[in-house]
Amino acid sequence: MSKVQIHVDVNHPGATISRNLYGQFSEHLGRCIYGGVFVGEGSPIPNVNGMRKDVVDALRELKVPVLRWPGGCFADEYHWRDGIGPKESRKRMVNTNWGGVVEDNSFGTHEFLELCRQIGCEPYINMNVGSGSVQEMAEWVEYLNADGDGTVAQERWANGRKEPFGVKYIGVGNENWGCGGNMRPEFYADLYRRYQTFCRNYGSHRLCRIACGPNGDDTNWTEVVMKQAGGFMDALTMHYYTVPGEWEHKGSATNFDTEKYLRTLTAAAKIEPILESHLAVMDRFDPKRRVGLIIDEWGCWFDVEPGTNPGFLYQQNTMRDAMVAALSLNIFNRHADRIVMANIAQMVNVLQAMILTDGEQMVLTPTYHVFHMYRPHMDAQLLDTAVFADETAKGLKQVTASASVKDGKVTLTAANLSPDEEAEIELALPGLGQDTEYTLLTGAMGAYNDFGDGAERVKPAAVKGLKKAGEKWLLTLPPCSVAALTV
Repeated sequence: MSKVQIHVDVNHPGATISRNLYGQFSEHLGRCIYGGVFVGEGSPIPNVNGMRKDVVDALRELKVPVLRWPGGCFADEYHWRDGIGPKESRKRMVNTNWGGVVEDNSFGTHEFLELCRQIGCEPYINMNVGSGSVQEMAEWVEYLNADGDGTVAQERWANGRKEPFGVKYIGVGNENWGCGGNMRPEFYADLYRRYQTFCRNYGSHRLCRIACGPNGDDTNWTEVVMKQAGGFMDALTMHYYTVPGEWEHKGSATNFDTEKYLRTLTAAAKIEPILESHLAVMDRFDPKRRVGLIIDEWGCWFDVEPGTNPGFLYQQNTMRDAMVAALSLNIFNRHADRIVMANIAQMVNVLQAMILTDGEQMVLTPTYHVFHMYRPHMDAQLLDTAVFADETAKGLKQVTASASVKDGKVTLTAANLSPDEEAEIELALPGLGQDTEYTLLTGAMGAYNDFGDGAERVKPAAVKGLKKAGEKWLLTLPPCSVAALTV
């Protein structure tokens, strides 16, 4: 058992942790939309206006704050008018990015915003720069938010919505350095300036204009786009995926050893110095820190499950994924002064999902449970938290933690990243006592939930009781575990 100290400064609350750091991402990819959140009004699967009731209920419980759509790579081949009006007359298209399947556009703008209404979250719509026009983007914003009686607003009326939707978060392109057009940063910066000009504010609906940012550690992209277009944006995105192997051979989501487990966590931890390098560039061009950073794609990316469509990116979700989620969310919390949103990829049935579905069956993943445990951090004030722990791998501390305060309550989230060694954590927090209850999620590093009898193999449990050690208290974390404690 290793000894760990965690010091939390409760007397000097810092930046507010935006609830949007716990955002989600849903793309027209595999079974994320169709069969994941949307089954249609005529489905035998219980639904409300076509949205799966079980999935929506689980997401409401998660208190999802914001949901990004329709992509991803799909966003820059998506033409919004194909997804409005009577479903039987909507255009059918080939989803060239993801599996070559036919997209019937039965889930479009109104359906997405109905999903957000049912979940209770803010919509974040990523618009088409790669294959779309300025006029197309401008009219989509008008369709969403205009409160007058112009022709575009009347289209919305004809489709059953008189009141404006009031969408705030607008992404101007996605991965334009790659699938969104293979652009140079200089070219994208000029395009961004042009496109965002025609994304108008209507009435009281004020837009948050979001520019496409870098892939991983490409600080040159950040430098060029901030220099040329920083004054025209409210936020800049960043994408970072945790891939433990080579891109063509990422490794199995479930069949891995201790070395691959630790390699995955080490790769996940690298997001912190990378995001700090981008923030340093942003600060040079925006010293008042008006522009926020959005990490709108992050999470684990492994090989697809055997026998599934390689273009559907369906992977299982183990305790290893849960540890990556805990580690990443603690990092995001610590940078709450600059990160204004994060959207894990993706919400259902794709990559590091919250939920898996198979017909009528639904499974909550270990990553879902981590997000559920971290809910008290939403809109709380960050507390400076120092962790004194040995390394479980080169450059990777055995324990990661973050803390916050809201309404007089302090929440501490801590994860023992070691796959095989307990951690005895020494805490000094007001309000701790022998009867302190906390939530614990733990399991073997490869443990996961599956359909049928294995749906609840991995789930959190309430634990009561801390050990006294002088003026401090001891919290023992099993290997590969996450704890959330509120006092």
